[in-house]
Parts: sequence; C-alpha cells; structure tokens
Amino acid sequence: MNEGVIREHLTGSCILELDLQFFAKEGPGGEKTEEPTSKKKEDTRKEGNVAKSKDLYSSISLLALFIILRFYCGNLGFRFIETFHGVYSTIPDYTKMVGGEVPILTFRKLFMGTLLNILKFLLPFLIVAFVVAFVVDLVQVKWKVTGKPLQPKFSKLNPVSGMKRLFSKSKLVDLLKSLIMIAIIGYMAYSTLSGEVATILNLYDMSLASAIQTFGNIVINMGIKTSALYLIVGFGDYAYQKHKHHEDIKMTKQEVKDEYKNAEGDPKIKGKQKQRMMEASRRRMMQAVPQADVVITNPTHFAVAIKYDPDVAEAPYVVAKGEDFLAAKIREEAKANNVEIVENKPLARMLYYNVDLGEMIPKELYQMVAEILAVIYNKRTA
Repeated sequence: MNEGVIREHLTGSCILELDLQFFAKEGPGGEKTEEPTSKKKEDTRKEGNVAKSKDLYSSISLLALFIILRFYCGNLGFRFIETFHGVYSTIPDYTKMVGGEVPILTFRKLFMGTLLNILKFLLPFLIVAFVVAFVVDLVQVKWKVTGKPLQPKFSKLNPVSGMKRLFSKSKLVDLLKSLIMIAIIGYMAYSTLSGEVATILNLYDMSLASAIQTFGNIVINMGIKTSALYLIVGFGDYAYQKHKHHEDIKMTKQEVKDEYKNAEGDPKIKGKQKQRMMEASRRRMMQAVPQADVVITNPTHFAVAIKYDPDVAEAPYVVAKGEDFLAAKIREEAKANNVEIVENKPLARMLYYNVDLGEMIPKELYQMVAEILAVIYNKRTA
C-alpha cells in the first residue's frame, strides 16, 4: 500500500482508494506555514512581486484631479475660450488663396500653435499626475527598479491557469470592490444632485458662462466627495494587498530547509568539513605537546600543556589542552617525549575552561604556574 492512500472496504468486494495528497493545499512540499525569510522577500521584490494597490493610486489621482479643477477650473475655462477666439479670429488670414490653393503650411502652423497652447493649459494636470503616481508608488513599494515584470511569461498563456485566476479569491475581492464603488458613486450622485435640484432647474435662466460654471461646481463637488470615499476603499485595499502578499510569500518547512542549504551549504557537508578541521587542529596541537614545558592534569579528565618562551610571549601560554580521551592522548604524547606531568586539579580546571590555545595564562594564575615551572627547571639543572 502506497503512503497517503486509504483503502476502505465498503462492501465485501468493493474497495475505495483515496489519495490524501489530493486534498493537500500545497502538494508534497506541505503547507506554507513559515514566515518568509529576508532572502525570500528580497527575491520576490526583485521579481517585481510587491504589495501594491491600484485603487489607492486611482483614488488619490482622482482626488488630486478634482482639487486642481476646484482652483484652476475658472482660469482653464477662460484660457480655452481665449484660445478658441484667437484661432477663429485668425482663420481668415490663414485661408487666403495662394495661386488658387490653400497653403498647407499655414494650416499646419495654426494647428501646431493651438496644440502647444492646449498642452500649456494641461501642463499642471500632467505634472500632478506624474508626481502623484511617483509618490504613491514610492510610498507603497519603496525605490526598487527592476525590469523583470516586463519580461514575457508564457505561463500566463496557460488556459487552465487563466481559469483558476478567473475564479480565484482575488477576483472575488475585485468584484466586491467594484460593487462597493458602484454603490459609492450612485449614492454620491444621488445625494449631491438631490440637493442641487433647484439650482439645476434654474440653469435655463442663466447665461451660458454662468450655467457652465454652476454645473461645473456641482460636478467637482460630487467628484471630491466620491474620491474621498474611494480613498477609504483604496487604503482598505492596500491593507488587504499587504496581507495577501505576505501570505503568498510564506514558505513551507522544506523551502526553508532548501534555502538554508543553498545559503549555508549542506549541513552534512559542513559537518564533515568541520570534523576535518578539528582533526587537523588536533594534529597540530599534538605536535606541539613535545615542545611544552609541563602538562598539568586533573589527573584523568583534563590535561593542559604549557610552555614558556620569553621570545614568543611575556607569560607562559597554552599549547595544547583536552578532556577525557584527548587528555589521555596528551598525557601519552608527553610521556613519550619526556615532558613533565604535574597533577593539580584546581589549576587544570581553571586553565582548561578559561584559557584558549595560544593564549597566555591570566595574571591570577602566574604564582601557581611559576611555582610549578620553577620546580621543573630546578630538576633539569640538577
């Protein structure tokens, strides 16, 4: 019987095979329960996969547009009328026949001049649109330029994946946002226009300029109110997109292990490398035991080899140390090379736990070590 398969006898001869992996959310890798690592976040950012709300950008852009219209609309209308009047007043000068034909260059000049004037009128809107787009994107995703989102992905052409995206949770959220926006626009249109019924009915008694200005004010007021409510939806959508993005980039336990292996190397290989390094260090340490002046023991658990060389250090220093099996090896090497072995349990413990290889002994132990070395030197000279 394969793993993940349950066989349940429904009758005496009928067997139902049920593959439990069919119900797994993330397949064999497991569920995404682990928080994304810094490397995972950086990789998704490089791919252009960031938490970003289009509704927040749209709502701020609309609100900025209507606010500009509120303060710039009168001047904009005046300049459009002025341009319109200027163009039509100069048309007779441009339509003079030259040799029985209307000169094309004169019309081109008129058209380009008019287009340039209109672009000047619209320049504040274009600048604000650019600034809003840049600032909103900068606030949402910070500054990170990448061209990977522009690269074609053939996986998006997969019809099966397309159907899954069509009926995905994100599409349902988009549908809900669209319904909310329809309700907001409908409510704001009704509430604004219902309060301006008397003004709208009086438009017929106004001059054309006054009627246009009055109707423009009504539209701008409605636009500002709608954009303000839409801004609330945008902030809500941004919070949802951040939460969704965080959930999407969560990792399985296997992904965390694989990333650790790729970043730090296979633990088994690292363990073997560490073992080889320790063995090499031990060999070097054992080679230094014959040059030691004394080996201080516990007597069986610890062994510390000490050497004093004024040309190397100001105080005696540790050339080898070990515990249990390694301590026995140090004692054997010391006996084989006629290095003096002295039993001193407190000193052996203090040296083993407080002094590393190659380090000088601390000042607190000078007296104890000096007495031992003095006895050894006296034996050598005797």
